[in-house]
Amino acid sequence: MKVVPLGANVVVRRMESEETTAGGIVLPGSAQEKPKQGRVLSVGDGHVLKDGTKAPLSVKEGDQVIFSSWAGTEIKVEGEELLIMAESDILAVRG
Repeated sequence: MKVVPLGANVVVRRMESEETTAGGIVLPGSAQEKPKQGRVLSVGDGHVLKDGTKAPLSVKEGDQVIFSSWAGTEIKVEGEELLIMAESDILAVRG
């Protein structure tokens, strides 16, 4: 099942978190911080401008993005955890 966001929203799948630190310490699941990077799975149809037309989003499906810690709303689709967030919550696109 594909989730299609409305307007200027995007659906993002978080990247897998690191299980070991740079020093080689293995972190238990509860101590791991949720990753702030993900891949865009689907995008809405764009921003509504003052004249009523739609402007396309800056991100596209497949982009790897960086977002803030508290960005988006977590949802579960077919057992997979996803985030729906506004495009404005995305801080950068990795090239």
